[in-house]
Amino acid sequence: MDMTNAPITQAMVLAAGLGTRLRPITDTMPKPLVPVAGKPMIDYGLDALADVGVTHAVVNVHHFADRMEAHLAAYPRLEITVSDERAQLMNSGGGLKRGLSLLQPGFVFVMNADLFWIGEKEGEPTNLDRLAGFFDPQRMDMALLCVPLERTTGHNGKKDFQLSSDGRLSRYTEGQDNPVVYAGAIIMHTSLLDDAPDDAFNLNIYFDRAIQNDRLFGLVMDGEWITVGTPEALPEAEAVIARHKAGA
Repeated sequence: MDMTNAPITQAMVLAAGLGTRLRPITDTMPKPLVPVAGKPMIDYGLDALADVGVTHAVVNVHHFADRMEAHLAAYPRLEITVSDERAQLMNSGGGLKRGLSLLQPGFVFVMNADLFWIGEKEGEPTNLDRLAGFFDPQRMDMALLCVPLERTTGHNGKKDFQLSSDGRLSRYTEGQDNPVVYAGAIIMHTSLLDDAPDDAFNLNIYFDRAIQNDRLFGLVMDGEWITVGTPEALPEAEAVIARHKAGA
């Protein structure tokens, strides 16, 4: 199925984590608002969604929720609905299920608020454009944006998946020859979580279920992937961004 005829116009952004490893910075602000090269972390992802034609996003909030809500209300490029997790953190899966209930049934981008990329080639399809073109709901439950370890900054070195020549993903085990890191962007249909529990659960359950059914696929992204999990990762991230801007 060619997705290009039906652009994906809605998204869920997972932004409710506590960012404990980024303390002391996150003692005074939520992790998604930590500035990286002068721009709040979450805005890299929101901008990528707006660039690909998304018009409505749901963002979940918990830590410093009032500050998050104020920032999201002022973000100019998308209509944003807040999924309020002040009362209880729902983990990645529970947060996603609750957020999807605030969107229309249909295809959706899912993004992590604290992972982003830079260095896409000017004038060429963006990573999210490419992921939309790659996604085939006849064969796939989820399409994940992935990145080779050597194009990551701030990552802990964990290899998440093995990418086969036909694009299928499986869990990485030591010694396999094409490991990739999950880059924090998914395309899926909202109905995938219809049978999910209403309380907190980890989205990895659905990754593993899709792997068992041969329906988890991955696409290698363009550019450099950045995660800022610790204070030490912040200057590294800003150095990579500065290097890209200098080369632009």
